[in-house]
Amino acid sequence: MRYLIIGLGIYGENLARDLTDMGHEVIGADRNQSNVDALKDYISTVYLIDSTEESQLSVLPLRNVDLVIVAIGENFGASIKTVALLKKAGVKHIYARAIDTLHEAILQSFELDRIITPEQRAAADLTHELELGTSMQTLPVDRAHVVINFVAPEYFLGMPYPELRSSLLSDYGLKLVAVARPQERTNVLGIRRAVPTVIDVDSSPALRVERGDTLTVYGTRKHIRELCHHVRG
Repeated sequence: MRYLIIGLGIYGENLARDLTDMGHEVIGADRNQSNVDALKDYISTVYLIDSTEESQLSVLPLRNVDLVIVAIGENFGASIKTVALLKKAGVKHIYARAIDTLHEAILQSFELDRIITPEQRAAADLTHELELGTSMQTLPVDRAHVVINFVAPEYFLGMPYPELRSSLLSDYGLKLVAVARPQERTNVLGIRRAVPTVIDVDSSPALRVERGDTLTVYGTRKHIRELCHHVRG
């Protein structure tokens, strides 16, 4: 996939690096020279432009990418104007970051593919992290059910995966969906980095939980809270 990310602050930079590490081609754009310099040797191409200026935005390969992501967060006006200009230019697939409910409401009027709210999601994830004592990401399925992705806490280390799967289901009503383990990978620029890679725990019953393993679990919010309380003791 080929992505264009407009806005290379902390969020945009990390998104660009992660997508590059996954093997995608990433093009970046920002009006801040230091943000451009931070990524110029890491992603395929970086443009120093002001995306609120139509003449400057037009130099970007808008029609030659699969998705444009407007990652501008701090400058409310710049985000809105950039999205408006992208829509005017006929860009079909746009994701945009919203920093608050008003920003999100305005972006909704543009009928974008997706509105990203990393701050709100980060707050929800941090709440669960503090309960479980390890890093976690959550994906709501409906009001009652959620998928959680978390680094295995000390409590699980050394446990055989068949035992862990059985315990999660019988004790908490939670289903173990997948397990990923850090593996070194080389991106398109030759930079090596540990990337989570799914491992098959079903065909290897002797596998045990190792430090750094990431577990993906599905269940109700109530059962997730029970697991967190039990692990934290």
